[in-house]
Amino acid sequence: MESDFFSEMRKLEDFGERNDSLNLERSKRMLNITFATGEFLSSLIVASQAKNILEIGTSNGYSTLWIANTCAKLGGIVTTVEKSEIKIELARENFKKFNLEEYITLITGDASTTLASLPSAQVDLLFLDAERSEYLNLWVEIDRVLKPYGTLVVDNAISHREELSEFVLKVQSSGRYTCCLVPVGKGEFMAVKNPSPSFDR
Repeated sequence: MESDFFSEMRKLEDFGERNDSLNLERSKRMLNITFATGEFLSSLIVASQAKNILEIGTSNGYSTLWIANTCAKLGGIVTTVEKSEIKIELARENFKKFNLEEYITLITGDASTTLASLPSAQVDLLFLDAERSEYLNLWVEIDRVLKPYGTLVVDNAISHREELSEFVLKVQSSGRYTCCLVPVGKGEFMAVKNPSPSFDR
């Protein structure tokens, strides 16, 4: 039942918050999205009927579960990429606990390598929530793998606005995306890929 999913997600949210309050070292923190951001992502996936979703930054799988739970209803799949072995193990346990493994492909490794291996114009929605300092280096491949009308969502767009400012400007100045800032959770920068270079924004 959906109410059971929400209840369990609240528990996982609490775990992340408790863990992060006790750990100052970034590598040991979960740094999860907020519950409201999870609801936003679910709604966006349904509205856009996104079925091929890529997530960069799995952590313990909290955001992945929000996406996968929606994929289960639409017949979609989420591919999620994470470098930390410790977080990958936590994510695997959570995916199994929620019985959503069949809707998730978990890749261990570097985001740039994964992006480079994907065909062009394949991804319906890309959720970016990883090392913010790497985003500019990933931009060319992110742009390449997104389909026309595909959506890029970047977390922490308000909480870490200055860190993301150069990347946001890069997307906006490309002329290929219709962009907005969504004031939910820690702030979500959303960019929808225009169908053609001649698209009038």
